[in-house]
Amino acid sequence: MKVAIVHDWLNQLGGAEGVLETLVEMFPEAPVFTTIYWRRGMPTRYQSWDIRTTWLDRAPFIYRYHQPYLPLYPTAVQSIDLRAYDLIISNKSGFCHGVATDSQQLHIDYCLTPTRYVWDYASYAAREGFGRAADILMRPIIGRLQSWDRRAADGVDHFVAISREVQARIARFYERDSTIIYPPVDTDRYRPSPDPPSDYFLVVSRLIPYKRIDLAVRACTELGVPLIVGGEGRDRAALEDMAGPTIRFVGRVGDDELGDLLAHCRAFIFPGYEDFGITPVEAQAAGRPVIAYAAGGALDTVIDGETGVFFQEQTPESLADAICRLDSTGFDPIAIRQNAERFSVARFKWELGTFIQDKWREFAEVDDSHYLT
Repeated sequence: MKVAIVHDWLNQLGGAEGVLETLVEMFPEAPVFTTIYWRRGMPTRYQSWDIRTTWLDRAPFIYRYHQPYLPLYPTAVQSIDLRAYDLIISNKSGFCHGVATDSQQLHIDYCLTPTRYVWDYASYAAREGFGRAADILMRPIIGRLQSWDRRAADGVDHFVAISREVQARIARFYERDSTIIYPPVDTDRYRPSPDPPSDYFLVVSRLIPYKRIDLAVRACTELGVPLIVGGEGRDRAALEDMAGPTIRFVGRVGDDELGDLLAHCRAFIFPGYEDFGITPVEAQAAGRPVIAYAAGGALDTVIDGETGVFFQEQTPESLADAICRLDSTGFDPIAIRQNAERFSVARFKWELGTFIQDKWREFAEVDDSHYLT
């Protein structure tokens, strides 16, 4: 069985790349097809992979500014030649599920989300600060991309969703069923500390608008409680301006430092609306409770009252109330870590590997010219 992995783009690190790295571990002989690959901007370990790009990789300034090329991605994805492969695994948050396949190939899509800026364009435009002229120009383009994206979904044999939130979107936008297999989290990297927790709350994130770090800064400023903010992004200056004296910004956080911060925090704050959310699982792996907005992937990963506390509205007041409620709730670090282990790398490999084998056997029964080696 010849396997190909398809990924949207390789010019930045995020949750999608964490999934990709695990897929490469599972299928080390499989080439990785992608639209663009910024060799110098990605980890050096990627250079040992067989990475194959499209003609879009030669576009000017695309590694740093890939959004203006948005309308070209479907065409670039469709130019990828996969005729030599039996099994195609697409790792999708954009357009890579639209690769051309035929009835002799099995296509399994690991769906991080239906293309967000296509199906939730209004929020995307507001977040990116589109002016009226840009909005007028983009509206008809978005309509065409929605039509393409919906047709592209018909070429997928089986969808796998990363959370209940994404499963619902697949049903709504693509009118397709899906199986939930949670993304891999390196839970072995983090451990509970035998020492009592410190008094600080913790946020680690890219500092960009939709992450809603402003809620944590305002709530902790209002309550006068310590908050450490890790990460960088275009919102940092604005967040520092609104922060009170109990808020400390520490910039980018290395792996070792992150483990120490997580293990000793009073609680981890997760104020955004995410499709899944890796950091709340990492915090729980370190035995610490999570204060999360009750929406999206947090509903899959955090157990209210057992491994954390939910707040219902994305307001500083609602978050401040949850912070106060946390004080009167007892949490068991060992039980919190046990919950995190539901999302381990080993569990992901087993669940996805079993799913792929089962679907391949079904596929082979339909066409006995295929067989599982």
